[in-house]
Amino acid sequence: MISDLLTLLPIAQSALWAGFVVFLRVAAMMSLLPAFGEQAVPVRVRLGLSLAFCLVVTPSIAPNVGTVPPDILPAVFTFMPEVITGLFFGLLLRFFVFALQIAGTIAAQSTSLSQIFGGSAGVDPQPAMGHVLVVSGLALAAMMGLHVQFAAYILQTYSLVPIGAFLSPDVAVELGVRAVGKTFALGFTLAAPFLIASLIYNVTLGVINRAMPQLMVSFVGAPAITAGGLLLLMLTAPLMLSLWIEAFALVVMNPAEGWE
Repeated sequence: MISDLLTLLPIAQSALWAGFVVFLRVAAMMSLLPAFGEQAVPVRVRLGLSLAFCLVVTPSIAPNVGTVPPDILPAVFTFMPEVITGLFFGLLLRFFVFALQIAGTIAAQSTSLSQIFGGSAGVDPQPAMGHVLVVSGLALAAMMGLHVQFAAYILQTYSLVPIGAFLSPDVAVELGVRAVGKTFALGFTLAAPFLIASLIYNVTLGVINRAMPQLMVSFVGAPAITAGGLLLLMLTAPLMLSLWIEAFALVVMNPAEGWE
């Protein structure tokens, strides 16, 4: 019986090594992923989610992991690239949360609601509009099978950056620049209705002020822009979230080309 167990020892050692290498990238990515990596999610929950994704991903990646290094130095050169790669690809998806926060901040400032702070899924408070958009977007992504999409996304990262290989500067610069540009473009696009409404409001207010200088138009217009902003949020939120989830799904399905 002991001899049989000894024959299984190399197999178990190889499986544990493969699982640990996959865990390094998955855990680093999990710290930044939308929904799963939010500050409100306890660390123990994120650790459990990382282990669960490892069980899903490891069977497909194990043949490419290689054998256990005989020394600690080769193992360190395997650990560092995996952590850096996981953080990078997790940050790429975190940019979509930033896009919702940018859209919410612009919308709140355009409708004089920037001083009304709501809750926050992160550390810093944000306007109530931004919080509504972020929570709604994450809930919509979770309802559309976020866990399955993330598993596929993790697998695709290994085709872009193999195990043990450092993240190529060309890949990092190309994807990083496109991701930042897409984030700001998406944020401004989502907030466009509020910017247009704010422009119309201010032009109208200026015309009224010129026609009736004695009228305190700011006191008359403040309730109107506030009510109009809330009404506009109610009408445009479904369209905003549909555009956001479409762009998010494109990147999750194809991390290399989804940013175009």
